[in-house]
Amino acid sequence: MRAIPLLPLLLGSCLSVPAFAANDASQWLNRLAQAEQQQSFQGTFVYERNGSFSTHDIWHRAQNGKVTERLLQLDGSAQEVVRVDGRTQCVSGTLVSGVSQAPSASARELDPLKLMSWYDLAVAGQSRVAGRDATIVTLTPKDQHRYGFELHLDTQTGLPLKSLLLDDKGRLLERFQFTRLAPNAPTDADLAASDNCKPLGPAVAAQPSVSGTGHWRSDWLPPGFELANSSVRKDPDSKTTVTSLMYDDGLARFSVFLEPLNGTSGMDTRTQLGPTSAVSRRLTTPKGDVMVTVVGEIPIGTAERIALSMRAQDTQAKN
Repeated sequence: MRAIPLLPLLLGSCLSVPAFAANDASQWLNRLAQAEQQQSFQGTFVYERNGSFSTHDIWHRAQNGKVTERLLQLDGSAQEVVRVDGRTQCVSGTLVSGVSQAPSASARELDPLKLMSWYDLAVAGQSRVAGRDATIVTLTPKDQHRYGFELHLDTQTGLPLKSLLLDDKGRLLERFQFTRLAPNAPTDADLAASDNCKPLGPAVAAQPSVSGTGHWRSDWLPPGFELANSSVRKDPDSKTTVTSLMYDDGLARFSVFLEPLNGTSGMDTRTQLGPTSAVSRRLTTPKGDVMVTVVGEIPIGTAERIALSMRAQDTQAKN
């Protein structure tokens, strides 16, 4: 808490450094993409959203082309996640229901050339995080449909020491920040899940093509967002078939879930928690009502427009 009054001074010193060329920022993003796939490390980070803080330990090993990662929340309820190559192997605590319901998400491959179409990239100066020198890279969106990023990348490894997610007015929505980072490989014991970490069931096979979208399409998407993967699964409670579509622009992501109501009631909702928007809208189709839910780190107005744009591929849906 004592460090908070120092932040304006630190930010002031960073902002006084002239911005460098965008191609330098591209080089830093390339380093970041390589580091997350090739650099092993372990450490402790703080996560902040909506004024709430949590502290986590992380062990990350990149070895023989495989990335294994374990995260453990240190305060509040015990929550743990183990992932291999971006796929969740087991979870504990309140994460169980949320992770097991989510479509499979592979690691993001940063492409600076693609990102430059939707974001202005710049090197904004130098900083120091967790006792390590860092270079500040900013990604400022060119439209109102995505958030901005401020990345503090470790000068030695290229790993993200701090990441700030900002709205169009520069207000902080989310903070990720290391308090300790050691760039060495964790052991097998470090990566071993505890007894409380429950393995997930077999993953639903994703169909990374438009033909696998369960006969749904969108009349409108924010520029640059493309279908990353899709899946169709049966909900164990309602027994209905739920279609999941995931879209990204190379950095930001959102998911669309479509579930037939089969005569049950469904309420329109519109909520936002920090950067995460969740919008549900009832859609009337010739085959019955469907609940469309959009969830992701995008502005809530954008999420609502996406929800209202969903259509059945074979017939025209009505709002």
